[in-house]
Parts: sequence; structure tokens; C-alpha cells
Amino acid sequence: MTQDLLNAARAKAAAPDFTQVFDDPIYAEGPLSGLTVAVKDLFDVKGYATGAGTAPQADRPLAERDAAAVARLRAAGAGLIGHANMTEYAYSGLGLNPHHGTPLTPLIDGAIAGGSTSGGASAVARGVADIALGTDTGGSARIPAAFCGIYGFKPTASTISRDGAVPLSHSLDSVGVLTRDLNLMRPTLNVLRDRPLMAADMPATIIVPENFGMDDVAPEIMDAFETALTTLTAGGVTVRRLSMQIFDRYRALPVWQFSAVESRCHHGESYDQHRDRLDPRVASRMARAEETDAAGYARTVVARQAMADEALRLFGDTPIALPTVAVLPPMLADLADDATYDRLNLLALRNTSFANVIDGCSVSLPFSDLPGAGLMLTAPRNCDAALLGMAEVLAHDL
Repeated sequence: MTQDLLNAARAKAAAPDFTQVFDDPIYAEGPLSGLTVAVKDLFDVKGYATGAGTAPQADRPLAERDAAAVARLRAAGAGLIGHANMTEYAYSGLGLNPHHGTPLTPLIDGAIAGGSTSGGASAVARGVADIALGTDTGGSARIPAAFCGIYGFKPTASTISRDGAVPLSHSLDSVGVLTRDLNLMRPTLNVLRDRPLMAADMPATIIVPENFGMDDVAPEIMDAFETALTTLTAGGVTVRRLSMQIFDRYRALPVWQFSAVESRCHHGESYDQHRDRLDPRVASRMARAEETDAAGYARTVVARQAMADEALRLFGDTPIALPTVAVLPPMLADLADDATYDRLNLLALRNTSFANVIDGCSVSLPFSDLPGAGLMLTAPRNCDAALLGMAEVLAHDL
């Protein structure tokens, strides 16, 4: 990428998609040369303050080195545009931010981009960036990918370093990648991973849960989902519709405890001393840590690990197919009401969070005929290669 092209991309970077624009030059040639990256505002970039979506502070220290993922992208020749806006501390699936403004999807006038990787998804969908480096704790790469009509991948958490990224939940956090062109996903993931994704056989079967993920799905999304399943069947994939107890246990698991308790671990000083500066909706979720105790949280941790192990035994490398999100992108104006916000936030996160709980990998693919919605494929941990391979085949037919 020439500096002129990168400067042109940076000139298009604007609020509310970005909290700050970078001005450092490109130093490397590599597999991502010629591509631009919007960096979620919780990854350290040397010489810049990392805000994590919080209110601006003049005395915030500058990062002394790049986060591990940022360093890899830079070394691969990617042009870093700026810090992309996000939900404060990444604590929401809807992407609202009262401090810097709320990014919107370019697909539906007045509708949100989704979160928490909201600014990155919007920037990629608008053509400002080719790639967004994000995170995914309960769907924060896949929800905005669906709402913005792009691709979002949540890898197995251990495969990409989170060093230098502000945590929300160390149990569930993973680095996420969003692209407008699925052909960019594999080279980007291979830059970020220690080991490249090898070619893998496409799974011959997918599972569609009968007892999870389909309640309250918008009719037009359900129609697009069923059409996608028909396409899969025509292509030789066996679709198995099953009712499985693991999904009943997942619904009963208090998943909220991970982010509530662990956010207080990492951001307790901000909560205790500067709660008035926090987004009230984020602060209220952090407050829920007080609704459990050490023993209760420990039981949840143990139950989650057992569920992850069970998922690996049950599913092997067979993906689970669901609509990424049950609803189309909500209008920003409709989210002023707290009850509506809470209901839609839980609904947005419902299907996507399962992948984080089982420590799995997951991808959202856009429906070409229904802007703002997507097909999600989820598999147990370390099935990333097979899952991405299936997505690459299906992308041409959706």
C-alpha cells in the first residue's frame, strides 16, 4: 500500500466510526500490503492512547508498544487507519456509545451497526477499511457483521493472542476479524495465528437445533435461514434437526456472570471511583457481579468447562447452524427506552454466545437477499479450518 492510498483511507475515517485516526507510516511489505485495518479501540497501538470506548481523558497514557495482534498486522504490511469506536469496555451486543456516538449500519437508514465491534463493522461495510480487528466475548464480531452485511469470524480463543488488548471477560474474550470480502479472512487469520489454517474437508453434516435459537426470530430471517438450508441440502450437505439437552443446559447457565464478575476484576477502579463517568447501561451490568458470590461463580466456571468438553464430544467437527441474530438491526431511536434496549441486547447475544461458552469457533455469513441478517455456523474448539472452509464454499450460494 502506498502512503497516498493509506492517507486517502484515513481521510474518510470519521466519527462516530472512529475515536481517533492514526498518522504513522507504513514500514513493511507483506501478505496484507494494500489492505487497510480499523483497529478496535481496546487494542494498544504504539504512540496512541487506548480508550476502550470510555469517555475521553486528556491524561490517558500512550501505549508503549503494539498489542500482539496489531504488531502482526503491521508487520504483514497492513495499513492501520485508526481506533474504531465500540461499546464501552465491549460490554453490549448493540454497539451504543454515549461518549463518542453510535455507529450505524449503512444498510438501513437510522439502524445501529451492532456491537460491540460497532465502529469497525461500519467502517468495513462502508468501504473505509478492508478489515476490522475486533473482539468477540459473546458475539461482538458476529452480531455487527450480520447487521452490516459483512463476514465476521470468532476463532478458538487460544489461537490468537490477546496480549495488549483491554479485557472484558478473560474467560470468554477472543480476537475477532471482520471483512467485506471473505477471501480476505483466511490470510488475515493466518497473519494473526501462530500456525496457518490448513486445508480441511468441508463437513458433510450440519446440525440445526430444535430446542434453541429459533424463538422470536423475525419471519423474514427465518425464511432466509430456511432457504440457506435448502441450498445446503442441494449441495450435498446433510441437515440434521435435533433437540439436544446441551442447549437446555446452556440456557440455564448464568452466562452473565463471566462479564459481570470479570469486568469488575479488570475495571473495578473505574467502577468504584468513577462510576459517574461510565455508560449507565455498562455500569448496571458491572453491578450484577454483586448478585453472585465466590462459590456461585466457581460453580458457573466449572459448569462452563464441562459444557465445552461435552460440546467437543457431541459435535466433533460438525457445525451448528443458526440465524446469527434473531432480529434485523434495530433503529437507534427505538433504543432510548431501557426495557427495549435490554430485551434486544439479550436477544442479539442469545445465539452467538453459545460459541464463547463452549470455547468454540464461529462465523457469520451475510444473506445476500436480506440486508442486515446472517447465517451463523458454530463448531467446537480447534475446528477453525473446517469451519472457514465450509464458509468459503457457502458464501457463493447465500
